[in-house]
Amino acid sequence: MRTVFAILVVAAFTAAGPLFEDNKKYEYPRYIQFPDGDGVAHTVDLQADPDQNVIEDVQRNPDRNLYLLFTRRNPTSSQTLEINNADSIRNSNFNPSHPTVIVVHGWLGNQNTNINPTIRDAYLNKGETNVIVLDWRRLALSDYVTAVLGVPAVGRGLGQFLRFVNQVTGAPFSSMHLVGFSLGAHLVGNAGRELGGAVARVTVGGIGIGTAICNADFFPNGGISQPACITNICNHNRAWELFAATVSYNHLIGRQCSSNWQLFWNRCSGSSLYMGNDDLNKTGFGMYRLDTAPRYPF
Repeated sequence: MRTVFAILVVAAFTAAGPLFEDNKKYEYPRYIQFPDGDGVAHTVDLQADPDQNVIEDVQRNPDRNLYLLFTRRNPTSSQTLEINNADSIRNSNFNPSHPTVIVVHGWLGNQNTNINPTIRDAYLNKGETNVIVLDWRRLALSDYVTAVLGVPAVGRGLGQFLRFVNQVTGAPFSSMHLVGFSLGAHLVGNAGRELGGAVARVTVGGIGIGTAICNADFFPNGGISQPACITNICNHNRAWELFAATVSYNHLIGRQCSSNWQLFWNRCSGSSLYMGNDDLNKTGFGMYRLDTAPRYPF
């Protein structure tokens, strides 16, 4: 059974109301500002008509995306892995005895979006890892509403791809870690569901809500404004920056909170749990607060 961890940085692009108010439903405005993977804000019409042709294509071919492998033997030049093409995997540098991390960008992102090389390098500088970057730009470059509606299918396709990798190489699901940012967070959640919770960990970041949603939820600096950030885009992107830093240093420790009041006022005094990192055996439950420094490695 996978353990799902969240790094929740609530960039208030929607001005959706007071944070951490229990049992309150919020009405979002029609137009919001939402960032792409590189931190550029775009105006989003939440009532726009989705592109049904794109959605139907994604649903028919949920796994038709780019799966790009990086290892210490090819740290910056990717090898393309293809579902239903066993030779593409057997002839690559994929090593089933090494852990596998799958990195998934958000809306309007692609393989070159900052999250991908940053997390890739953090893993490969630390040890032997199969880093697979999922480039799902064929949907991610659509308008926001279309991308949202197509995410479950792409997540299902990722799960099917990982099942194929398991069948071809024997790489156990217990050595796989799914990491997603923004809309990519929802994507990896759907991939984990497709695999019935078999992967070791799912880590989601920067999804912009103020409530606990996973097995363990971390709220760095309370989950709102981040040190040295003057824009909500900076706050939003801090989630994956923090994760990358914890892969390298494993130095950020949260304290469990028994209530939203403790979380907001920094009065959490429960058990400790390391945020982020690459520990495939990590487990935890509940809400955690921690404070960070303003600059890398935080």
